[in-house]
Amino acid sequence: MTPLNTNPLRILLLGGSGLLSGAAREAFLAAGHEVTVLTRGSQALPQQPRLRALRADRRDPAALAAALRGGRFDFTADFLAYDAGDVERLFAAPEFSPGRLVMISSGQVYLVTAGRRPPFKEADSGAPVTPEPAPGTDDRREWLYGMGKRAAEAALAREGAARGVPVLALRLPVVQGERDGQASRRLWAWLERMRDGGPVLLPDGGAQLVRFVYAGDAAQALLQLAAGGGWPAGPALNLAQPGECTLLDFLTLAADCARLNPRFVPVKGAALEEAGLAACAPYWGRWCSRPDPAAAFAAGFRTRGPEDYLPAVVRAHLANPPSVPHASYARRRAELALAAMLAGRPG
Repeated sequence: MTPLNTNPLRILLLGGSGLLSGAAREAFLAAGHEVTVLTRGSQALPQQPRLRALRADRRDPAALAAALRGGRFDFTADFLAYDAGDVERLFAAPEFSPGRLVMISSGQVYLVTAGRRPPFKEADSGAPVTPEPAPGTDDRREWLYGMGKRAAEAALAREGAARGVPVLALRLPVVQGERDGQASRRLWAWLERMRDGGPVLLPDGGAQLVRFVYAGDAAQALLQLAAGGGWPAGPALNLAQPGECTLLDFLTLAADCARLNPRFVPVKGAALEEAGLAACAPYWGRWCSRPDPAAAFAAGFRTRGPEDYLPAVVRAHLANPPSVPHASYARRRAELALAAMLAGRPG
C-alpha cells in the first residue's frame, strides 16, 4: 500500500466525472493530496476523505467567480476549457490563484492545419489552418472543436504570461480507459459488433495508423507536473502511447483480450462514407490525431502501449457494459447489408 503524502498539495480539478478527470481525481487522492473538484453537479462525486466538491457552470461567469473566489491552489488541471472564453472566465475569478495550471488540449489542434503530416510535433500546430467546412457537416463540427482548442491554448498562454502563472497545454489523442464504456463508448462500438457474431466492416482494411493514450498514464503525468517535475519550457506538450499501430492491429488485440474471433470485412473508406456509415468505425478517418510524444519522453514522462493497457480496459468494458449501445449501432442492419453486398451475397 502506497503511504499518503506527508506534504499534500492543494489540487483543483475543473471537471471530475469524465474518463480522464476521474482517473486524475483517483490518482491525486491515492497520492495523498487534497483535491477540490468543480463540476456542474450533474453527477455525484464519491464520498472520500480529502475530496471536496464545488458546483458551478463553467460558462456562467458569475457562478464560476463565486465558486472560485479566494481559492488558492498549488496545481490546477482544467478538463473543461474548449475555447478562449472558458480560459478567460477562469482567470477573471477574483482572488483566485490556480498555482501551476495544465489545460487538457487535443491533438485535434493539428488536424485543422493544412499540409498535415503525422505524427505531429508540438510546433506543427503553428501551420496555417484549413478553410472552414460546410455548415451542418461532421467535418465542420470537428473543425470547430479543433479551432476552439487552438483559441483556448492561445488564451492560456496570454493569461498565464500576464499574471505570472506557469501554464501548459497538454495535447492528447483519443484517451483509452476502463470507464470509457460509460463515456464515449468508442471501443464498445467495436466490441458490441464483434460480440453479435456478424461481420464487422473495417474501412480500408484497417490500414490507418492510430495512436492513443491510456487514462492512467495521463493521470500520472499530471501528478508529475503537479510536483513540478519535468515542467516543459514550451507552451504545449504532446502525450501519447510510445508507438503507432494499425487500426486492424489494435482491434485484433482488443478481440483477443475479449476472446472473440470477429470476421472483419474490408471496405473502402469512400464507400463507407457514401453509405452514411462512417460513424460505425470510431478511430478511423481524418479526425483521429497522432501526436508525437518524443518531447514528453525526453522530459521524463512515460506511457504504455495497447499491449499493456488494453487487456484491463477490455475486461472493464465486458464486466460493466454500457446500458445503451453506441449511437452508430442503430444502423447495424445497414452495415450487415453492405457487408453481404461486398461478399457478393443478397442483403
